[in-house]
Amino acid sequence: MLIVMKSTSKETEVQQVMDLIVDMGLTPLPVPGSLRTAICITGNKGTVDEGRFLQLNGVKEVIRVTKPYKLVSREVKAEDTVIEIGDVKIGGDNPVQIIAGPCSVESEEQTVEVASALKEMGISLFRAGAFKPRTNPYDFQGFGKEGLTILSHVREKTGMKVVSEVIDTESVSIVYDHVDILQVGTRSMQNFSLLKKLSKLDKPIMLKRGMSASFEEWMNAAEYVMMGGNHQVILCERGLRTFSQHSRNTLDLSVVPLVKSVSHLPIIVDPSHGVGRRDSVRPMARASVACGAHALLIEAHTHPEKAYSDKAQTIDMEALKAIMRDVDVLGELEQIVV
Repeated sequence: MLIVMKSTSKETEVQQVMDLIVDMGLTPLPVPGSLRTAICITGNKGTVDEGRFLQLNGVKEVIRVTKPYKLVSREVKAEDTVIEIGDVKIGGDNPVQIIAGPCSVESEEQTVEVASALKEMGISLFRAGAFKPRTNPYDFQGFGKEGLTILSHVREKTGMKVVSEVIDTESVSIVYDHVDILQVGTRSMQNFSLLKKLSKLDKPIMLKRGMSASFEEWMNAAEYVMMGGNHQVILCERGLRTFSQHSRNTLDLSVVPLVKSVSHLPIIVDPSHGVGRRDSVRPMARASVACGAHALLIEAHTHPEKAYSDKAQTIDMEALKAIMRDVDVLGELEQIVV
């Protein structure tokens, strides 16, 4: 249930509503928004008597939320959520952003080289993994804390914002200190202890869809983060595991317009993991933008053939420049069509 306050409501009236919710043994969750002041009620296992709220001063209306995921849905917040990382904005009507970098942090020299090349191209968001959960225990697992130190040096030398994966509750605090966006990988989408801990942070969380997750499971994972107070969630489609043998995963681009219609959260696409082949990254990146993605997450390297991990899907700088041209053209086309 959502309690919508009048535009003229006072802070004391809002607090009165929240106090009543607590007295009923439920949890009030304020919903940030520029168009209205609202409080979402969670924790109820049955219906809530809306009459108790309608009689309070300052209350405009009471809306029943039909979705199992409340804070994620447009029923609770109609306007788009825009995530701001410094002067970079993801979501809403803002230009499509490119988040790029190698799959994993390598040597400091090589990582800074890639970041500097991306910076020269006008990219502001650098992505690389310090912790790398791998299916095969013998594969490269990342440099861990040393990798995070390298990412801090990248921030200092280039001024870029950094995205990197957090894999468990134990590593949250150290990852938090070194990055600007914490990424939850596909294997961790339903690590509920991790999601609950991330819900207490004041930095954006990039939530990748689980490799076999339904749409509703994905939305509920986002709800775990938001219900703890962190409303800075970025959803990332990265492909599903199917019977397909011609690509690493099946990139579900049909989910992009669905997310935009059901949820106010930004939705981005990772075509690199979605296909697993560098020759398919550009066309799928183009398709991702065409269907409405707010940003692209792309594995790029100055020497893809030498990448420590996922080299088969990692593109070089020239290929990335081509994708950036595609994004510009599609952005101009959208303005003409609209």
